[in-house]
Amino acid sequence: MTDPVASAAPVTPPGLTGTWVVLPTYDEAENLEAIGGAILERLPDATLLVVDDGSPDGTGDIADAMAAGDSRVRVIHRPAKAGLGRAYLAGFAVALAGGAERVVQIDADWSHDPGHLAALLAALDEADLVIGSRYTRGGAVRDWGFMRRAVSRGGSLFARLVLGLQPSDLTGGFKAWRAATLAALPREAVHAGGYVFQIEMTYLADRLGARIVEVPIVFTDRRVGRSKMSRRIIVEALFVVVGLRWAELRGRGPRGRVAARPAAPDA
Repeated sequence: MTDPVASAAPVTPPGLTGTWVVLPTYDEAENLEAIGGAILERLPDATLLVVDDGSPDGTGDIADAMAAGDSRVRVIHRPAKAGLGRAYLAGFAVALAGGAERVVQIDADWSHDPGHLAALLAALDEADLVIGSRYTRGGAVRDWGFMRRAVSRGGSLFARLVLGLQPSDLTGGFKAWRAATLAALPREAVHAGGYVFQIEMTYLADRLGARIVEVPIVFTDRRVGRSKMSRRIIVEALFVVVGLRWAELRGRGPRGRVAARPAAPDA
């Protein structure tokens, strides 16, 4: 079976440079047009790349219609749902091939407010990876019950302790990357398909010397549809985090360095 990451291709050829926003979708027909419009309203010069995992509710058709009416919108159609991480990796590959300088990842369910995009990209001027953080000072979570909050915070704390990472929000998926940093990561070695993908990518960036900063965001529960969080995803996260640390202890951790940031021009 062909790897959906390796086989993914954009509907239209890459060409625009600058900021690319990668937006994975699965059954987001009720959200896609509105969230896509909100993103492009705030980033009018960006390229919006929708990565649809064969949504049975017609999300892919909506994405195609958006792309037909707006040259800033691109679409990747993957044959079936294969995990959030695999969708992001497919989108990253296309964005980098298209000459992206900055790559933003954002969810399609309105839990990530497009109003925070400017702050994330501004912070990227001095960083390699910017995390939209619910748990740094000024961040917040709305509309979650106690157990969901406990699982999210507990997952971040567990990963911080096991992997020795500094960011306070390791499970969130609202991020901005310097393209050179993203290109330097061994993305082919990423194992996680689910939400623990977020932890794994931040871990790789950290170990390769990336400068990581957090920007506070207010996170809200999805407006429509159902959460895709499950017990299986939580168990996967525990095993992947322990596995990363075990591999590192055996000398099999990531190697290399993120490319240095270009020097600022003389005043």
